[in-house]
Amino acid sequence: MAKKSMLERDKKRRKLSARFEGKRAVLKAIVSDKSKPADARFKASLALAELPRNSSKTRIRNRCELTGRPRGYYRKLRMSRIALRELSLRGEIPGMVKSSW
Repeated sequence: MAKKSMLERDKKRRKLSARFEGKRAVLKAIVSDKSKPADARFKASLALAELPRNSSKTRIRNRCELTGRPRGYYRKLRMSRIALRELSLRGEIPGMVKSSW
């Protein structure tokens, strides 16, 4: 199980990211639009820098929903490889069997 503080920090980042997603997208569009005047793009980049760092999507870490483990994460299943293995060995994932050859 991951540290409780890390899980809470990630939750906080997800909330901040969701809250500032629209504003960040508008500012990024202004910055990347070459038809806009340079001073408007510069002001937009400064406004983007003023936003909280944790509101960026790249600060969010994918974590297992069961254990909070940050590594060995399967996006499709939203869990780590270890949690997936434990569930499959208990027979809780339909269609998944232990392979043997």
